Amino acid sequence: MRFSDDTEASLAFVVALANTVPTASASGADELETPEQLAWLLDEYGYSGRHDADEAELEEVRAARAQLRSLWRLRKDEAVAEVNRMLVDAGALPQLVRHDHLDWHIHATSLDAPLAERIRVEAAMGFVDVIRAAATSQLRTCEAHDCEGVFVDLSRNGSKRFCSLRCGNRMNVSAYRERLAEQSD
Repeated sequence: MRFSDDTEASLAFVVALANTVPTASASGADELETPEQLAWLLDEYGYSGRHDADEAELEEVRAARAQLRSLWRLRKDEAVAEVNRMLVDAGALPQLVRHDHLDWHIHATSLDAPLAERIRVEAAMGFVDVIRAAATSQLRTCEAHDCEGVFVDLSRNGSKRFCSLRCGNRMNVSAYRERLAEQSD
């Protein structure tokens, strides 16, 4: 399934944010422990608008991260309720905007709203599209036994199983070694 560019960008950011937890990160550490790490993530994904770059904002974003990670485990009706709650809590009012190098896209909060609020609302708007397209089955968790990474499967045949090439490669090597061990027995 192909979503609009702003939906895919929003979902990509949510996945990146969600996968900064130790059980999903490439380093095995929390990759969102400092305001500098948050600033890097925002820059990497072209996140515009207000950014206070302080500890209070970091803690609010970490709380948003936990809330957004939970969306992957919810049934569709539960996800709808959570998405609606995020939009209502923020007083979201969707509107078309164009800024920086971006063409027309949807914002549902102002660029000067607190960062964690904007993250929640933009994520909620992305999830609205996923739910409306009956594509919640594309919200997946990594099948690697030691990873809790999340991802959105946008592959053509919908067969993606791992959150990253790293996890896919590790599981393929592990399966290969198991086959070798079975053959040598």
